Formats: sequence, structure tokens, C-alpha cells
Amino acid sequence: METKPIRFVVTGSKGKMGKTLVACAQARPAEFEVAGQVDMGDNLGVIGQADVVVDFSSPDLTYDLTRLCVHNKKPIIIGTTGQTGEEPARIRWAAECVPVVKATNFSTGVNTLFWLTRKAAEILGPGFDLEIVETHHRMKKDAPSGTAKSLAEILAEVRGTQLKEVARHGRQGIVGERTTTEIGIHAVRGGDVVGDHTVIFASIGERVELTHKASSRETFANGALRAAQWVVGKPPGLYSMMDVLGLK
Repeated sequence: METKPIRFVVTGSKGKMGKTLVACAQARPAEFEVAGQVDMGDNLGVIGQADVVVDFSSPDLTYDLTRLCVHNKKPIIIGTTGQTGEEPARIRWAAECVPVVKATNFSTGVNTLFWLTRKAAEILGPGFDLEIVETHHRMKKDAPSGTAKSLAEILAEVRGTQLKEVARHGRQGIVGERTTTEIGIHAVRGGDVVGDHTVIFASIGERVELTHKASSRETFANGALRAAQWVVGKPPGLYSMMDVLGLK
């Protein structure tokens, strides 16, 4: 029996990720159909025509988008980062009603980096200092990146600490010796870098570095499309790419 293509609506369609997502989907017509392209100021009513909504827009759209997805009973893939205030709670509320895949990065390679980071932190133990360095293009608005935050959260969880208590965002002046508990997070911005992330485990006499470098946004777009295929038909819940890739 022939399988119908997944019909999806992309929000943030005029952005770099939105355009890449549409291009990747159009290259795979047997699997995907773009049912709608929505950007700031456009009517969100087209959501009702989709099997799933893929969001690469703005945190400002979170409330309206999640509300409409719940109203129309549509699963949603959220790739937008930088949510603050009540927005994370709204995403959790939506996940009680419809399936939601929320990821800071949809790349298969980056999610493998998440898994490796956890394993390395568990194996190396507390004797290693933890630092994260991320580099992105000059147009990126939020810092540190959502991916860097996820890496830091993994490290803090393994260490049994709260990230907000141990995070150190860059250093300047006479800051004193590095503590054994802090997690350094450093954001570099410049040029057209798609996204580089390095996790450093440094001890006396040795250093382990885990690095992922993205050279094309297609890796993120294809990961989001993979999530869109996976989420259709799933029960309500808040999922991650670890669920999609079977890494949990």
C-alpha cells in the first residue's frame, strides 16, 4: 500500500532554516508535502491543513502557535530557541494535549554529541574541568546557543548540580582561580559559521575534546523532517531528538 506524503506547515518560512527546510522537503516529494509556509504577520489558519507543524520562527510566536496546534490537534516540531518567561510552560502545556518534539538542534551528529558528552562526563568524573565553546554566524541573535545550553545542562545533570549556580559565561578581569564545579560557556560570533560546538574536559596532564562542526543547514532541516515523520501518530508528550533517534 502506497504511503501518503507527510503534509506539514513551516513557521518561520522566510528565515534561513525555514527556506532550507522547504527546499529539503521539496527534494523528497514522495515523503513530504509543504501544505503551508507562514512567517511574521501571516495567517496561522493554514495549520488546520497539516499533519504536523514545524516551527523555526521566533519565541514571540510560541503562545499563538502552541494554542492553535492544540486547538487543531496537530503535533508540533519546535526548533525555535531562546524561549523565556512563560513560554517553556506553554510548551509543556501543549505537550499534555498533543505530541511535541522540542530540540535545540535537530542534527543527528549533534544529538550523538549530546550522548557522547553525557558518557564522557560519567566516565571521566569530577576530576576534569568542563568548558564549552560555541561559534555561530554574525546574525545569530541569542547567546549562548541553544545547543550549548543543552550541552551545559547535560554536564550539570551528570555532576548533580544546578546549571544556573555553576555556569560561567566568559571571564574578564581578576576572577580568581577556576573552581572545580563551574562550567564555562563561551560564545563566539562572526562571518557565516553555521554552527561549531566543542566540549572540553581538561585535567592535569590530559585533555579530551568533543567537537561537532556543521557546514550546511541541511543537516538540521533533514533532522527536523525525520522528527516530523516520527511524531505523526504518537501520543501527547514532550519528546526530544533522543526519542526520535532511539538514543534514550
